[in-house]
Amino acid sequence: MPTVAQMTGSLHIHNFYIGKLKAKQEQLFDSDPELAMLLDNVSAILCEHAEVLADDIADMEDDT
Repeated sequence: MPTVAQMTGSLHIHNFYIGKLKAKQEQLFDSDPELAMLLDNVSAILCEHAEVLADDIADMEDDT
């Protein structure tokens, strides 16, 4: 099982790429709406995973 530090690092990486995807989505919204929608879907999936990671981190910190 990963450590809290590893999970926190993974959460930061998730948040970094979520920000990148959202920024690119805004740039592409007018020129390529289908790609923008795809990027939005990918960022939504990453957001869901980030929420699960944050909950898992909180649970692990409560156990210690």
